[in-house]
Amino acid sequence: MARDTTDFRPIEKMDELVGYLSAGNRPKEKWRIGTEHEKFPFYVDGNAPVPYGGDRGIRALLEGMQRVLGWEPIVDAGHIIGLVEPTGQGAISLEPGGQFELSGAPLETIHQTCREGNAHLAQLREIAEPLGIRFLGLGGSPKWTLAETPRMPKSRYDIMTAYMPKVGTKGLDMMYRTCTIQVNLDFSSEADMRRKMQVSLKLQPLATALFANSPFTEGRPNGLQSWRGDIWRDTDNQRSGLLEFCFSPEFGFADYVEWALDVPMYFLIREGRYYDVTHVTFRQFMDGVLRDTVPDGLPTMGDWANHLSTLFPDVRLKRFLEMRGADGGPWRRICALPAFWVGLLYDDEALDAAEAMTRDWSFAEVNAMRDTVPMEGLHTPFRNRVLREVARETLEISRLGLANRGRKNREGYDETSFLAPLDEVVARGTTSAEEMVRAYNTRWGGSIEPVFLEYAY
Repeated sequence: MARDTTDFRPIEKMDELVGYLSAGNRPKEKWRIGTEHEKFPFYVDGNAPVPYGGDRGIRALLEGMQRVLGWEPIVDAGHIIGLVEPTGQGAISLEPGGQFELSGAPLETIHQTCREGNAHLAQLREIAEPLGIRFLGLGGSPKWTLAETPRMPKSRYDIMTAYMPKVGTKGLDMMYRTCTIQVNLDFSSEADMRRKMQVSLKLQPLATALFANSPFTEGRPNGLQSWRGDIWRDTDNQRSGLLEFCFSPEFGFADYVEWALDVPMYFLIREGRYYDVTHVTFRQFMDGVLRDTVPDGLPTMGDWANHLSTLFPDVRLKRFLEMRGADGGPWRRICALPAFWVGLLYDDEALDAAEAMTRDWSFAEVNAMRDTVPMEGLHTPFRNRVLREVARETLEISRLGLANRGRKNREGYDETSFLAPLDEVVARGTTSAEEMVRAYNTRWGGSIEPVFLEYAY
Protein backbone atom coordinates (compact mmCIF):
# COMPACT_ATOMS: atom_id res chain seq x y z
CA MET A 1 0.00 0.00 0.00
CA ALA A 2 1.41 3.38 -0.97
CA ARG A 3 0.17 5.33 2.01
CA ASP A 4 -2.25 4.88 4.85
CA THR A 5 -5.70 6.36 4.44
CA THR A 6 -7.32 9.22 6.27
CA ASP A 7 -11.08 9.25 5.74
CA PHE A 8 -12.83 10.81 8.71
CA ARG A 9 -16.39 9.69 7.96
CA PRO A 10 -17.65 7.92 11.09
CA ILE A 11 -18.87 4.34 10.86
CA GLU A 12 -22.39 4.23 12.22
CA LYS A 13 -23.51 0.69 11.39
CA MET A 14 -22.07 -2.62 10.22
CA ASP A 15 -23.76 -2.39 6.82
CA GLU A 16 -21.37 0.40 5.92
CA LEU A 17 -18.42 -2.01 6.15
CA VAL A 18 -20.05 -4.30 3.59
CA GLY A 19 -21.00 -1.27 1.52
CA TYR A 20 -17.36 -0.18 1.44
CA LEU A 21 -16.42 -3.43 -0.32
CA SER A 22 -19.44 -3.56 -2.64
CA ALA A 23 -18.63 -0.04 -3.82
CA GLY A 24 -15.85 -1.74 -5.77
CA ASN A 25 -18.40 -3.28 -8.18
CA ARG A 26 -17.85 -1.86 -11.66
CA PRO A 27 -19.00 -2.76 -15.18
CA LYS A 28 -16.65 -4.83 -17.33
CA GLU A 29 -15.73 -1.92 -19.58
CA LYS A 30 -14.26 -0.17 -16.53
CA TRP A 31 -12.15 -3.10 -15.30
CA ARG A 32 -8.51 -2.19 -14.94
CA ILE A 33 -5.17 -3.87 -14.19
CA GLY A 34 -3.04 -2.57 -11.31
CA THR A 35 0.38 -4.20 -11.07
CA GLU A 36 2.72 -3.91 -8.08
CA HIS A 37 6.31 -5.08 -7.98
CA GLU A 38 9.04 -4.98 -5.37
CA LYS A 39 12.80 -5.31 -5.71
CA PHE A 40 15.83 -5.35 -3.40
CA PRO A 41 18.21 -2.38 -3.70
CA PHE A 42 21.92 -3.18 -3.30
CA TYR A 43 25.27 -1.45 -3.69
CA VAL A 44 27.19 -2.72 -6.69
CA ASP A 45 30.36 -2.40 -4.61
CA GLY A 46 30.24 -5.52 -2.43
CA ASN A 47 26.58 -6.41 -3.08
CA ALA A 48 25.73 -4.78 0.23
CA PRO A 49 22.28 -3.64 1.44
CA VAL A 50 21.28 0.03 1.06
CA PRO A 51 20.38 1.93 4.26
CA TYR A 52 17.75 4.64 4.43
CA GLY A 53 20.00 7.62 5.20
CA GLY A 54 23.21 9.05 3.79
CA ASP A 55 24.13 10.63 0.48
CA ARG A 56 23.74 7.28 -1.34
CA GLY A 57 20.82 5.79 0.57
CA ILE A 58 17.12 5.10 0.01
CA ARG A 59 16.14 8.65 0.97
CA ALA A 60 18.47 10.06 -1.71
CA LEU A 61 16.95 7.61 -4.20
CA LEU A 62 13.41 8.78 -3.38
CA GLU A 63 14.42 12.44 -3.58
CA GLY A 64 16.00 11.80 -6.98
CA MET A 65 12.86 10.05 -8.21
CA GLN A 66 10.78 12.97 -6.96
CA ARG A 67 12.88 15.36 -9.07
CA VAL A 68 12.49 13.17 -12.18
CA LEU A 69 8.78 12.40 -11.81
CA GLY A 70 7.41 15.48 -10.06
CA TRP A 71 5.34 13.23 -7.80
CA GLU A 72 4.24 14.32 -4.33
CA PRO A 73 6.27 13.04 -1.36
CA ILE A 74 4.70 10.79 1.27
CA VAL A 75 6.13 11.86 4.63
CA ASP A 76 6.02 9.99 7.95
CA ALA A 77 7.40 11.70 11.08
CA GLY A 78 9.53 13.97 8.91
CA HIS A 79 10.95 11.18 6.72
CA ILE A 80 10.15 10.82 3.02
CA ILE A 81 8.93 7.23 2.70
CA GLY A 82 7.31 7.25 -0.73
CA LEU A 83 5.92 9.22 -3.66
CA VAL A 84 2.45 9.42 -5.13
CA GLU A 85 1.36 10.60 -8.58
CA PRO A 86 -0.82 13.67 -7.93
CA THR A 87 -3.92 12.29 -9.66
CA GLY A 88 -3.63 8.85 -8.02
CA GLN A 89 -2.15 7.13 -11.08
CA GLY A 90 0.53 5.21 -9.22
CA ALA A 91 2.85 5.40 -6.24
CA ILE A 92 6.31 4.41 -5.05
CA SER A 93 6.62 3.04 -1.54
CA LEU A 94 9.12 1.31 0.73
CA GLU A 95 8.74 -2.08 2.31
CA PRO A 96 10.28 -2.54 5.77
CA GLY A 97 13.75 -3.66 4.62
CA GLY A 98 14.06 -1.03 1.92
CA GLN A 99 12.40 -3.09 -0.81
CA PHE A 100 11.45 -0.53 -3.47
CA GLU A 101 7.88 -0.91 -4.72
CA LEU A 102 6.02 0.54 -7.67
CA SER A 103 2.25 0.44 -7.27
CA GLY A 104 1.22 0.95 -10.85
CA ALA A 105 -1.64 2.94 -12.32
CA PRO A 106 -4.95 1.21 -13.15
CA LEU A 107 -4.36 0.34 -16.81
CA GLU A 108 -6.44 -1.29 -19.55
CA THR A 109 -3.92 -3.71 -21.12
CA ILE A 110 -0.83 -5.75 -20.30
CA HIS A 111 0.96 -3.83 -23.06
CA GLN A 112 0.49 -0.67 -20.99
CA THR A 113 1.55 -2.50 -17.84
CA CYS A 114 4.78 -3.62 -19.49
CA ARG A 115 5.54 -0.12 -20.77
CA GLU A 116 4.88 1.27 -17.29
CA GLY A 117 7.26 -1.23 -15.69
CA ASN A 118 9.99 -0.57 -18.24
CA ALA A 119 9.65 3.21 -17.85
CA HIS A 120 9.85 2.90 -14.06
CA LEU A 121 12.99 0.77 -14.21
CA ALA A 122 14.62 3.17 -16.69
CA GLN A 123 13.85 6.16 -14.45
CA LEU A 124 15.12 4.27 -11.43
CA ARG A 125 18.41 3.39 -13.17
CA GLU A 126 18.91 7.04 -14.09
CA ILE A 127 18.84 7.98 -10.41
CA ALA A 128 20.34 4.84 -8.89
CA GLU A 129 23.40 4.23 -11.05
CA PRO A 130 25.24 7.44 -10.03
CA LEU A 131 24.63 6.34 -6.41
CA GLY A 132 26.17 2.93 -7.12
CA ILE A 133 22.80 1.20 -6.56
CA ARG A 134 21.16 -1.56 -8.57
CA PHE A 135 18.07 -3.72 -7.90
CA LEU A 136 17.63 -7.46 -7.52
CA GLY A 137 14.60 -9.33 -8.90
CA LEU A 138 14.18 -12.22 -6.46
CA GLY A 139 11.44 -13.36 -4.09
CA GLY A 140 13.74 -13.58 -1.06
CA SER A 141 16.83 -11.72 0.07
CA PRO A 142 19.63 -14.15 -0.89
CA LYS A 143 22.56 -12.92 1.19
CA TRP A 144 21.94 -10.63 4.13
CA THR A 145 20.95 -11.72 7.62
CA LEU A 146 17.98 -10.10 9.32
CA ALA A 147 20.44 -8.12 11.46
CA GLU A 148 22.26 -6.86 8.35
CA THR A 149 19.02 -5.79 6.65
CA PRO A 150 18.23 -2.04 6.93
CA ARG A 151 15.04 -0.79 8.56
CA MET A 152 12.95 1.96 7.05
CA PRO A 153 11.62 4.80 9.26
CA LYS A 154 7.92 4.07 8.76
CA SER A 155 5.68 4.17 11.83
CA ARG A 156 3.44 1.23 10.91
CA TYR A 157 6.53 -0.96 10.46
CA ASP A 158 7.71 -0.24 14.01
CA ILE A 159 4.37 -1.50 15.29
CA MET A 160 4.45 -4.59 13.04
CA THR A 161 8.07 -5.39 13.97
CA ALA A 162 7.18 -5.52 17.65
CA TYR A 163 4.01 -7.54 17.01
CA MET A 164 5.12 -10.15 14.46
CA PRO A 165 7.18 -12.38 16.80
CA LYS A 166 4.10 -12.75 19.04
CA VAL A 167 1.98 -14.38 16.30
CA GLY A 168 4.36 -16.45 14.16
CA THR A 169 7.97 -17.46 13.63
CA LYS A 170 8.59 -15.89 10.22
CA GLY A 171 6.86 -12.51 10.24
CA LEU A 172 10.07 -10.50 10.37
CA ASP A 173 11.47 -12.45 7.43
CA MET A 174 8.27 -11.67 5.53
CA MET A 175 8.59 -7.96 6.28
CA TYR A 176 12.28 -7.45 5.74
CA ARG A 177 13.46 -10.20 3.39
CA THR A 178 10.78 -10.92 0.76
CA CYS A 179 9.61 -9.34 -2.50
CA THR A 180 6.55 -10.00 -4.64
CA ILE A 181 4.87 -9.16 -7.91
CA GLN A 182 1.11 -8.89 -7.59
CA VAL A 183 -1.85 -7.69 -9.61
CA ASN A 184 -5.06 -6.00 -8.51
CA LEU A 185 -8.18 -6.87 -10.51
CA ASP A 186 -11.80 -5.71 -10.59
CA PHE A 187 -15.18 -7.44 -10.28
CA SER A 188 -18.63 -6.45 -11.49
CA SER A 189 -20.81 -7.81 -8.66
CA GLU A 190 -20.77 -9.91 -5.51
CA ALA A 191 -21.30 -13.05 -7.60
CA ASP A 192 -18.44 -12.12 -9.93
CA MET A 193 -16.20 -11.39 -6.95
CA ARG A 194 -17.08 -14.82 -5.49
CA ARG A 195 -16.17 -16.67 -8.69
CA LYS A 196 -12.89 -14.81 -9.08
CA MET A 197 -11.99 -15.16 -5.40
CA GLN A 198 -12.62 -18.91 -5.41
CA VAL A 199 -10.78 -19.63 -8.67
CA SER A 200 -7.80 -17.48 -7.72
CA LEU A 201 -7.53 -18.85 -4.17
CA LYS A 202 -7.45 -22.38 -5.56
CA LEU A 203 -4.83 -21.49 -8.16
CA GLN A 204 -2.65 -19.29 -5.95
CA PRO A 205 -0.32 -22.20 -4.98
CA LEU A 206 0.17 -22.85 -8.69
CA ALA A 207 1.23 -19.22 -9.14
CA THR A 208 3.69 -19.68 -6.27
CA ALA A 209 5.16 -22.68 -8.09
CA LEU A 210 5.35 -20.98 -11.50
CA PHE A 211 7.04 -17.91 -10.03
CA ALA A 212 9.18 -19.75 -7.43
CA ASN A 213 12.30 -17.62 -7.24
CA SER A 214 13.75 -17.57 -3.71
CA PRO A 215 16.08 -20.56 -3.22
CA PHE A 216 18.84 -18.82 -1.21
CA THR A 217 19.07 -17.51 2.34
CA GLU A 218 22.15 -15.94 3.92
CA GLY A 219 24.43 -16.93 1.08
CA ARG A 220 23.52 -20.55 0.50
CA PRO A 221 20.71 -22.75 -0.82
CA ASN A 222 17.84 -23.02 1.67
CA GLY A 223 16.37 -26.28 0.32
CA LEU A 224 13.28 -24.49 -0.96
CA GLN A 225 12.12 -23.21 -4.32
CA SER A 226 9.98 -20.47 -2.80
CA TRP A 227 11.37 -19.45 0.56
CA ARG A 228 8.85 -16.61 0.40
CA GLY A 229 6.01 -19.13 0.02
CA ASP A 230 7.28 -21.03 3.05
CA ILE A 231 7.55 -17.85 5.11
CA TRP A 232 3.84 -17.16 4.56
CA ARG A 233 3.01 -20.52 6.13
CA ASP A 234 3.88 -19.12 9.57
CA THR A 235 3.76 -15.34 9.50
CA ASP A 236 0.46 -14.57 11.24
CA ASN A 237 -2.14 -17.20 10.47
CA GLN A 238 -4.96 -15.14 11.98
CA ARG A 239 -4.68 -12.70 9.09
CA SER A 240 -3.06 -14.68 6.28
CA GLY A 241 -3.19 -17.90 4.31
CA LEU A 242 -5.98 -19.74 2.56
CA LEU A 243 -9.45 -18.69 3.75
CA GLU A 244 -11.71 -21.73 4.08
CA PHE A 245 -14.94 -19.74 4.42
CA CYS A 246 -14.32 -18.28 0.93
CA PHE A 247 -14.83 -21.78 -0.54
CA SER A 248 -18.52 -21.70 0.39
CA PRO A 249 -21.06 -21.47 -2.49
CA GLU A 250 -22.73 -18.63 -0.54
CA PHE A 251 -19.54 -16.63 0.14
CA GLY A 252 -20.03 -12.89 -0.13
CA PHE A 253 -18.83 -9.50 1.05
CA ALA A 254 -20.47 -9.88 4.46
CA ASP A 255 -18.51 -13.07 5.17
CA TYR A 256 -15.21 -11.32 4.51
CA VAL A 257 -16.31 -8.45 6.76
CA GLU A 258 -17.19 -10.87 9.58
CA TRP A 259 -13.73 -12.45 9.31
CA ALA A 260 -11.94 -9.08 9.13
CA LEU A 261 -13.79 -7.78 12.19
CA ASP A 262 -12.20 -10.46 14.38
CA VAL A 263 -8.61 -10.00 13.19
CA PRO A 264 -6.45 -7.87 15.54
CA MET A 265 -5.70 -4.39 14.28
CA TYR A 266 -2.21 -2.95 13.85
CA PHE A 267 -2.61 0.80 14.26
CA LEU A 268 -4.81 3.88 14.29
CA ILE A 269 -3.71 7.21 12.85
CA ARG A 270 -4.79 10.34 14.67
CA GLU A 271 -3.37 13.78 13.80
CA GLY A 272 -0.50 12.13 11.93
CA ARG A 273 0.47 9.94 14.89
CA TYR A 274 0.33 6.14 14.81
CA TYR A 275 -1.15 4.37 17.84
CA ASP A 276 -0.38 0.71 18.49
CA VAL A 277 -3.73 -1.11 18.85
CA THR A 278 -2.56 -4.67 18.24
CA HIS A 279 -4.42 -5.78 21.38
CA VAL A 280 -7.82 -4.92 19.86
CA THR A 281 -9.90 -6.45 17.06
CA PHE A 282 -11.89 -4.18 14.76
CA ARG A 283 -15.09 -5.59 16.27
CA GLN A 284 -13.94 -4.49 19.72
CA PHE A 285 -13.02 -1.12 18.28
CA MET A 286 -16.56 -0.87 16.87
CA ASP A 287 -17.87 -1.67 20.35
CA GLY A 288 -16.07 1.38 21.76
CA VAL A 289 -13.12 -0.21 23.57
CA LEU A 290 -10.73 2.56 22.43
CA ARG A 291 -13.14 5.41 23.09
CA ASP A 292 -11.22 6.63 26.15
CA THR A 293 -7.64 5.51 25.36
CA VAL A 294 -7.01 6.94 21.86
CA PRO A 295 -7.92 10.48 20.73
CA ASP A 296 -11.10 10.38 18.67
CA GLY A 297 -11.22 6.67 19.49
CA LEU A 298 -14.30 5.87 17.45
CA PRO A 299 -14.01 4.11 14.07
CA THR A 300 -13.93 5.90 10.72
CA MET A 301 -14.01 4.63 7.16
CA GLY A 302 -10.30 5.43 6.93
CA ASP A 303 -9.65 3.10 9.87
CA TRP A 304 -11.56 0.34 8.07
CA ALA A 305 -9.63 0.86 4.81
CA ASN A 306 -6.34 0.75 6.71
CA HIS A 307 -7.37 -2.40 8.58
CA LEU A 308 -8.27 -4.17 5.33
CA SER A 309 -4.80 -3.29 4.02
CA THR A 310 -3.18 -5.09 6.97
CA LEU A 311 -4.88 -8.43 6.24
CA PHE A 312 -2.69 -10.81 4.24
CA PRO A 313 -4.66 -13.75 2.80
CA ASP A 314 -3.40 -15.35 -0.42
CA VAL A 315 -6.07 -13.33 -2.25
CA ARG A 316 -6.99 -10.09 -0.52
CA LEU A 317 -10.38 -8.44 -0.96
CA LYS A 318 -10.63 -4.68 -0.88
CA ARG A 319 -12.53 -2.78 -3.55
CA PHE A 320 -10.70 -5.10 -5.91
CA LEU A 321 -8.95 -8.47 -5.59
CA GLU A 322 -5.20 -8.72 -4.99
CA MET A 323 -3.30 -11.80 -6.22
CA ARG A 324 -0.58 -12.28 -3.61
CA GLY A 325 1.03 -15.68 -4.28
CA ALA A 326 4.01 -14.90 -6.52
CA ASP A 327 7.66 -14.33 -5.73
CA GLY A 328 9.37 -11.25 -7.09
CA GLY A 329 11.41 -11.88 -10.22
CA PRO A 330 13.13 -10.58 -13.35
CA TRP A 331 11.48 -7.86 -15.43
CA ARG A 332 9.70 -10.23 -17.85
CA ARG A 333 7.73 -11.58 -14.90
CA ILE A 334 6.42 -8.13 -14.07
CA CYS A 335 4.38 -8.53 -17.27
CA ALA A 336 3.79 -12.29 -16.98
CA LEU A 337 2.07 -12.19 -13.57
CA PRO A 338 -0.76 -9.81 -14.55
CA ALA A 339 -1.07 -11.57 -17.93
CA PHE A 340 -1.57 -14.93 -16.19
CA TRP A 341 -4.39 -13.67 -13.96
CA VAL A 342 -6.05 -11.33 -16.48
CA GLY A 343 -6.26 -14.22 -18.95
CA LEU A 344 -7.95 -16.41 -16.35
CA LEU A 345 -10.31 -13.89 -14.77
CA TYR A 346 -11.19 -11.14 -17.26
CA ASP A 347 -12.71 -13.27 -20.04
CA ASP A 348 -16.01 -15.11 -19.57
CA GLU A 349 -15.02 -18.25 -21.50
CA ALA A 350 -11.70 -18.54 -19.67
CA LEU A 351 -13.25 -17.95 -16.24
CA ASP A 352 -15.87 -20.60 -16.99
CA ALA A 353 -13.09 -23.05 -17.91
CA ALA A 354 -10.97 -22.21 -14.86
CA GLU A 355 -14.01 -22.56 -12.62
CA ALA A 356 -14.88 -25.93 -14.18
CA MET A 357 -11.31 -27.16 -13.74
CA THR A 358 -11.15 -26.20 -10.05
CA ARG A 359 -14.80 -26.62 -9.02
CA ASP A 360 -14.34 -29.79 -6.95
CA TRP A 361 -10.95 -28.85 -5.47
CA SER A 362 -11.43 -28.97 -1.70
CA PHE A 363 -9.97 -26.62 0.87
CA ALA A 364 -7.91 -29.49 2.33
CA GLU A 365 -6.43 -30.36 -1.07
CA VAL A 366 -5.53 -26.78 -1.93
CA ASN A 367 -4.07 -26.19 1.53
CA ALA A 368 -1.92 -29.31 1.19
CA MET A 369 -0.75 -28.03 -2.19
CA ARG A 370 0.07 -24.67 -0.61
CA ASP A 371 2.13 -26.42 2.08
CA THR A 372 4.10 -28.53 -0.42
CA VAL A 373 4.75 -26.05 -3.23
CA PRO A 374 7.49 -24.04 -1.47
CA MET A 375 9.72 -27.13 -1.47
CA GLU A 376 8.51 -29.16 -4.47
CA GLY A 377 7.39 -26.44 -6.90
CA LEU A 378 5.97 -27.92 -10.11
CA HIS A 379 6.78 -31.42 -8.86
CA THR A 380 4.08 -31.08 -6.19
CA PRO A 381 1.67 -34.02 -6.46
CA PHE A 382 -2.00 -33.19 -6.98
CA ARG A 383 -4.50 -36.03 -7.25
CA ASN A 384 -3.14 -38.40 -9.92
CA ARG A 385 -0.66 -35.99 -11.50
CA VAL A 386 1.87 -33.27 -10.68
CA LEU A 387 1.43 -29.52 -10.69
CA ARG A 388 3.43 -29.10 -13.90
CA GLU A 389 0.55 -30.77 -15.76
CA VAL A 390 -2.00 -28.56 -14.01
CA ALA A 391 0.13 -25.56 -14.97
CA ARG A 392 0.10 -26.55 -18.64
CA GLU A 393 -3.71 -26.76 -18.61
CA THR A 394 -4.08 -23.50 -16.69
CA LEU A 395 -1.79 -21.62 -19.05
CA GLU A 396 -3.89 -22.77 -21.99
CA ILE A 397 -6.97 -21.33 -20.30
CA SER A 398 -5.14 -18.07 -19.60
CA ARG A 399 -3.94 -17.94 -23.21
CA LEU A 400 -7.53 -18.43 -24.39
CA GLY A 401 -8.69 -15.56 -22.21
CA LEU A 402 -5.98 -13.19 -23.43
CA ALA A 403 -6.65 -14.13 -27.06
CA ASN A 404 -10.38 -13.56 -26.58
CA ARG A 405 -9.67 -10.10 -25.13
CA GLY A 406 -7.98 -9.23 -28.41
CA ARG A 407 -6.03 -6.29 -26.96
CA LYS A 408 -3.26 -5.69 -29.51
CA ASN A 409 -0.28 -3.39 -29.53
CA ARG A 410 0.80 -1.16 -32.40
CA GLU A 411 2.62 -4.08 -34.04
CA GLY A 412 -0.54 -6.20 -34.00
CA TYR A 413 0.48 -8.61 -31.21
CA ASP A 414 -2.05 -9.54 -28.54
CA GLU A 415 -1.35 -10.11 -24.84
CA THR A 416 -0.66 -13.87 -25.11
CA SER A 417 3.05 -13.22 -25.72
CA PHE A 418 3.44 -12.11 -22.10
CA LEU A 419 2.89 -15.72 -20.96
CA ALA A 420 6.16 -16.77 -22.63
CA PRO A 421 8.26 -16.82 -19.41
CA LEU A 422 5.72 -19.19 -17.82
CA ASP A 423 5.52 -21.35 -20.94
CA GLU A 424 9.30 -21.72 -20.69
CA VAL A 425 9.09 -22.84 -17.05
CA VAL A 426 6.50 -25.50 -17.89
CA ALA A 427 8.28 -26.69 -21.04
CA ARG A 428 11.57 -26.94 -19.15
CA GLY A 429 9.94 -28.55 -16.14
CA THR A 430 12.11 -26.54 -13.74
CA THR A 431 11.46 -23.25 -11.98
CA SER A 432 13.89 -20.34 -12.00
CA ALA A 433 14.71 -21.31 -8.41
CA GLU A 434 15.89 -24.75 -9.56
CA GLU A 435 17.89 -23.16 -12.38
CA MET A 436 19.60 -20.84 -9.90
CA VAL A 437 20.55 -23.70 -7.59
CA ARG A 438 21.93 -25.61 -10.56
CA ALA A 439 24.03 -22.57 -11.49
CA TYR A 440 25.21 -22.22 -7.87
CA ASN A 441 26.38 -25.84 -7.87
CA THR A 442 28.11 -25.58 -11.29
CA ARG A 443 29.15 -22.42 -13.08
CA TRP A 444 28.78 -20.13 -10.04
CA GLY A 445 31.24 -22.31 -8.14
CA GLY A 446 29.27 -22.42 -4.92
CA SER A 447 29.08 -18.61 -4.68
CA ILE A 448 25.98 -16.48 -4.24
CA GLU A 449 27.55 -13.35 -5.74
CA PRO A 450 26.70 -14.03 -9.44
CA VAL A 451 23.00 -13.73 -8.60
CA PHE A 452 23.58 -9.98 -8.22
CA LEU A 453 24.67 -9.83 -11.85
CA GLU A 454 22.28 -12.26 -13.50
CA TYR A 455 19.08 -11.29 -11.66
CA ALA A 456 19.63 -7.52 -11.39
CA TYR A 457 17.42 -5.01 -13.16
